[in-house]
Amino acid sequence: MSDMNEYTPELFELVDDEGNKKNFELIDAAELNGEQYFCMVPSVEDENFLEEDCDIVILKTIEEDGEEILASIDDDDEFERVSAFFLERMQEAFESEEEE
Repeated sequence: MSDMNEYTPELFELVDDEGNKKNFELIDAAELNGEQYFCMVPSVEDENFLEEDCDIVILKTIEEDGEEILASIDDDDEFERVSAFFLERMQEAFESEEEE
C-alpha cells in the first residue's frame, strides 16, 4: 500500500522564558520584508484535538549570540501584519481544498 496519504508533521520543541518545554507543529513559513516567520500550533496531544480550539503561534527568526533562534514578535504592528498574512494564506488553502 502506498504511503502517499500519510502525514508526518514538522515538530519543534520550544522553550519559553520560564524554561517550560512544549511541542509545536509547523503550519506555514514565509519570508516577508527580509524576515523569516513561522506559523505554528501546539502539537496534538490527544485524539479529541478536532473538538478543541488552539492558538496559533507566530515566531520570527532572529540572531542571538551568532546563532539563529525563534523569537516572539514584540512589535504590535509587525505582529498584526504577519498574522493577517498567515491567516489569509490559511483561508485560501482551506477554500482551495473545499473546491477540490
